[in-house]
Amino acid sequence: MVTTLKTLITAPKAFIRGLAEMPKALWLLVVGMIINVTGASFIWPLNTIYIHGELGRSLTIAGTVLVFNAGAGMVGNLIGGYLFDRIGGYRSILLGIMVTMASAFTLAVFNHFEAYVILLIGLGFGAGIIIPSMYALAGSVWPEGGRRPFNAIYVAQNVGVSLGTALAGLVASYRFDLVFLANGLMYTLFLVIAFFGFRYLQPKKDVSSSGSGLLQTDGIQEHKKRFRALLILCVGFLISWIAYVQWQTTVSVHTQDLGIPLSQYSLLWTINGAMIVFCQPFMRMFIQRWVHSLKSQIYIGLSVFMVAYLILTQAEIFTAFLAAMIVLTIGEMFVWPAVPTIAHQLAPEGKAGLFQGIVNSVATGGRMIGPLFGGFMADVFGMQALFYVLVALFIIGFVTTSIYDRRIDKGPSNQTVAREGA
Repeated sequence: MVTTLKTLITAPKAFIRGLAEMPKALWLLVVGMIINVTGASFIWPLNTIYIHGELGRSLTIAGTVLVFNAGAGMVGNLIGGYLFDRIGGYRSILLGIMVTMASAFTLAVFNHFEAYVILLIGLGFGAGIIIPSMYALAGSVWPEGGRRPFNAIYVAQNVGVSLGTALAGLVASYRFDLVFLANGLMYTLFLVIAFFGFRYLQPKKDVSSSGSGLLQTDGIQEHKKRFRALLILCVGFLISWIAYVQWQTTVSVHTQDLGIPLSQYSLLWTINGAMIVFCQPFMRMFIQRWVHSLKSQIYIGLSVFMVAYLILTQAEIFTAFLAAMIVLTIGEMFVWPAVPTIAHQLAPEGKAGLFQGIVNSVATGGRMIGPLFGGFMADVFGMQALFYVLVALFIIGFVTTSIYDRRIDKGPSNQTVAREGA
């Protein structure tokens, strides 16, 4: 008990020392990701509310529109990963920013339903190009960092979510169309940072992924095994995202139907982002002390996710949704950084971008399937049934996490990299 208390007290200091070890190149990527996601967060939490409330369309139609947006994001993820391996992260990221920026500014002018659908597809495609390139670049500029560069980018994303959703709720409550203008301005700022700051980022030789270290290249058959392992792992990742995206779609409308103000719904995401940032020292301590592999880290996260959705089955007031969000946030802090880390370790030399593109396309696929699945379930069977089905689906995630690396001699999930801290 005394030792645990001492560890809790010293956790922030240990975390600060870990931040000091991060290279300047990674810090630059972190700042860029914060700006990028702040811009994106002006729109994504409010999509369903805008389509359903402002444009007067059903939840199923709103879900279908978000399917198109996420489908474009999936294509962007795969293209972005491919481009990273072919032309580098700098050019790939600039291309993605220009597509999103053009779509956002056009949306500020033309935001009737038909234009909204088309331009939302453009936003999804451009953002899809950016994200895998950022993750792959983070891993390449600090390969010896293990899971830490991916966790840093994940935390940066959530700082952006916290800032963006907090501002979006305020802007939308004044005038909804200003949200689109603010989105475009943030992408403009990101373009400036990327153009001048990312140009000279030099990837280092990777000592922790394929080619040396944990996994040696054994030819085409070994590459196929790694690829299959990644796909199996991503089945559980897909299910997790299908469940998670309900908070941005059906749950957002559910809170409105229960009379919970939009400002309080936005506050949930602000708390989510704040927890992810300020709980990092304690996550680092917990993982170093009690979590011995990336696979165990995913198991814990999936278990916590199940608890969050069980809470949602009984939620009718804001405090219940707040409790569910707090539990959900703890779960995602375990799962979300672990999967890109494993993908980085599985990737053969020269395929880091492709593997990160696959991981991000699966996450985007969850965001694509989730709104349609959730909208249909909510319209036909009700919200409670939806939440119980999601809890049951998480069991599949346990199975795929358990078996994905069985044909690999040394699965990265069994390495001590998970103990490097959050």
